[in-house]
Amino acid sequence: MMPSTPRFAKRQSLMDAIAGNDEPLDAITASRHPGAMTSIVLIGAGPAGLIAAEHLAGLGHSVTVFDRMASPARKFLFAGRGGLNLTHSEPHEAFLARYGAAAGRLAPLLAAFPAEALRSWAEGLGEPTFIGSSGRVFPKSFKATPLLRAWLRRLDRLGVSFRFGMRWTGWDETGALIFETDAGRQKVHADAVLLALGGASWPRLGSDGGWVPLLAARGIAVTPLAASNVGVRIDWRAPFIERFHGAPLKGCAFRLGDGTSRAEAVITRDGMEGGAVYALSAPLRAALAKGSAELAIDLKPDLSEAALSQRLARARTSETLSNILRKNASLPLIAIGLLREATGGPLPREATSLARRIKDVRLPVAGPGGLARSISTAGGIAWEAVDEAQMLTALPGTFVAGEMLDVDAPTGGYLLQAAFSTGMAAARGMAAWLQRA
Repeated sequence: MMPSTPRFAKRQSLMDAIAGNDEPLDAITASRHPGAMTSIVLIGAGPAGLIAAEHLAGLGHSVTVFDRMASPARKFLFAGRGGLNLTHSEPHEAFLARYGAAAGRLAPLLAAFPAEALRSWAEGLGEPTFIGSSGRVFPKSFKATPLLRAWLRRLDRLGVSFRFGMRWTGWDETGALIFETDAGRQKVHADAVLLALGGASWPRLGSDGGWVPLLAARGIAVTPLAASNVGVRIDWRAPFIERFHGAPLKGCAFRLGDGTSRAEAVITRDGMEGGAVYALSAPLRAALAKGSAELAIDLKPDLSEAALSQRLARARTSETLSNILRKNASLPLIAIGLLREATGGPLPREATSLARRIKDVRLPVAGPGGLARSISTAGGIAWEAVDEAQMLTALPGTFVAGEMLDVDAPTGGYLLQAAFSTGMAAARGMAAWLQRA
């Protein structure tokens, strides 16, 4: 059994700084409650770990959450700065298809804790949700901070303990968990362990992928981590980037390999960011694995090439090409600039050829944006290493959840839904395993 942990209290000023709120969170307490059942360690204070902690503590287990950072749920808060997208409202089959190769394994987990359950859970914390015009689901407060405050208060009432500044570095020869802290190495024994350490995106917020070699050394199959929901790198010429850096590209259709997307993108000094290119992360990785990748952009997706050609043909011969593109094709300056940048030379004035260029702008992609700035990571613990209860088959009593698993999905609430659903599944699996043990 895990030894009792001392009373621990910490003002969460850093969390408030990230969320832009000056009111400090209530002090977070960490203490064993008398009469508790078995002792459980959860490593990782993100959504997957916290929902598991809530479920297990509600069953009467003694639960302690360890995290290497100084506060919980940092990436959760960061993701909610512009609006916390908890889940999505689309029909189940379409929802499930968003998870690609992992859909089969995720299906029973999502069915056991679906979007409706997540929305009810949020409402139970005093944070009712609403469905946006895109089908995405947000708390009515729109931010992550109010929900997290209420959640931590509930966890405190349930007796969940928190230990921060604890970097997990593996096991000793007795099976004890080893943590490195500012005060030196600490060893912790537990009846069951949940690993919910995230992937490797935004490592400054807590998830750095440091667990990969620890599990690989134990024979756990891990698919290499790769950037997902990330921008693309494009080698712009200096005049283009100096003029259009930060400009939004709207109303276009994007294609890369087998992937297509219609959303907004933003020109950056290194390439493009935004939902339009984030959605193409998987086909980008596939194309680069074969040697090269090329982004194709249709600047007028709602017009056929023939219809666009007819509009261009009506231009007066005395007009400049820029005026023709602006008036007859209704292209904004950024689209005209992108068309010229991709062509790399004079554009054709002949209507059919020009229409073809507008409908198929080609940009060589140098690669994905950096892993450290990706919204999520693809890859992770292979599903064949995990049983139906989310336990590692090679390490009985050790369970996994969240972004550590080999799951890749687009933004839109799918990532958080998977974190909550796998966290809940792992908690239920742990409870059942402990009952049998």
